[in-house]
Amino acid sequence: MPKKIKTAEPVDLKEACIQVARDFIAEHGIENLSLREVARRLGVSHQAPYRHYPNRDHLLAEVLRRCFQGFAAHLDARHRFDDPKADLQSMGRQYLSYAAQHPLEYRLMFNIPWPQAADHPSLLEDARHAFDLLLGVLRRIHGTHASKRALIELDALYIWSSMHGVVGIMQCKLTDRLELSVQVTDQAAQHVMLMILGSIGEKR
Repeated sequence: MPKKIKTAEPVDLKEACIQVARDFIAEHGIENLSLREVARRLGVSHQAPYRHYPNRDHLLAEVLRRCFQGFAAHLDARHRFDDPKADLQSMGRQYLSYAAQHPLEYRLMFNIPWPQAADHPSLLEDARHAFDLLLGVLRRIHGTHASKRALIELDALYIWSSMHGVVGIMQCKLTDRLELSVQVTDQAAQHVMLMILGSIGEKR
């Protein structure tokens, strides 16, 4: 009679599923992720992960939530400045360093379709927290009056899309094929940040 596999304690299994899912995605892509494969890698019954994750999307949502928690913590760990524009520039550097140091997590957060957010409110909350860090710096520039809300959110989307564009260009190595000078590629991210700062006016 085959030896019965001893399953992990519930809390340990819940955490182990997250790590195994992340490692599997890194090796084989998100399309092939399944709870059955996670269970197989953990050496537990096929049904064991379902005690914590009703389906694959719930597990994926938790992986993404952890990514956003790490991303927000990285932004929060920036060198802080009393001058809000200098602080915004510091946040931009942190954004770029996170993308460089955690390419898989960055791709999961911003380059794949999300699971249904309505089914995973905690994911949306953590994603919103990361975005709120940017909004907080912009409120220091524009003020907190209700009339500034739309401007602050528009500026946040402008900054986010600009930095995301820089990351995308750098990660796909397109600049290597354009025969740009080393000086240009080295200064590209800093130039984008300076252009952003120049377009963010204090009295708009």
